[in-house]
Amino acid sequence: MSGFSPSSEAFTLARDCLAVLVPQGEQVTLPAGQIGYITQSLGGSFTVFVEGNLFRVSGEDADALGKASPLPIELPENASDEDAEYMVWQQLKTCFDPEIPINVVDLGLIYDVSVQQAAEGRKVYVKMTLTAPGCGMGDILVDDVRDKLERIPTVHEADVDLVFDPPWNQGMMSDAAKLETGMF
Repeated sequence: MSGFSPSSEAFTLARDCLAVLVPQGEQVTLPAGQIGYITQSLGGSFTVFVEGNLFRVSGEDADALGKASPLPIELPENASDEDAEYMVWQQLKTCFDPEIPINVVDLGLIYDVSVQQAAEGRKVYVKMTLTAPGCGMGDILVDDVRDKLERIPTVHEADVDLVFDPPWNQGMMSDAAKLETGMF
């Protein structure tokens, strides 16, 4: 991905804003007044192009970009485990690699999900992988998955296990993802 494209949306940061350098995964602070372009706005986070680099900005900092923060997740206290697992899958579909406009579920990065009752609430276990073992965004994606799952009401803890066996390949992608990337 080269960064700026004609469909990118310009912005000027309204305040200092935490961001993650893509693909290295280093956290930086972009200063108020910084000018850039939003290149991807998916799953409640933003990929921005600033001075030749890509950064990921969390949805909590959407206001700095002049955007609305994501809406809170709703799940009734009396929701069944099946309802909770459905919500887990919905949340996983809001997790995106900043360089690829396809969610981690459709990319085939989620190998297993289980939801269990615990004394404090539900515990979610996710086994996932990356498109490449050396991806600098690996820890960032794992944290994003964990954070989004722990936002689900009734979920007390999310344990995300990053594995590389079996290794990911393009055949694990959904048909929609293959079609979107031209691999179908």
